Amino acid sequence: MKVQLHPTWYPEAKITCACGNSFAVGATVPEIKVEVCYNCHPFYTGQMKYVDTAGRVEAFKTRQAGAQRDFLSKAEKRRLKKAKRLLEEMERPDTLEALRTKQ
Repeated sequence: MKVQLHPTWYPEAKITCACGNSFAVGATVPEIKVEVCYNCHPFYTGQMKYVDTAGRVEAFKTRQAGAQRDFLSKAEKRRLKKAKRLLEEMERPDTLEALRTKQ
């Protein structure tokens, strides 16, 4: 068996919550900081409170707004491509004489 293959096991690793609660569990790191624990989680406490860590909801809403803004349907893309093609064709000279004078 290889030496130093497995991580060090800490049977009394300290878990510290943002609410101030701390408790010990077994883990591979000596100290863990969490945002929500059994003492403050709405499911365990029965209190319905809004838990938003680091603005995740706002970040999601801004991503969704950006996606809605940039979205074009296939029909709209085809219409824009056709309009661009027509505009390029209108800029072309109509006669050979106009082509010679343009250069």
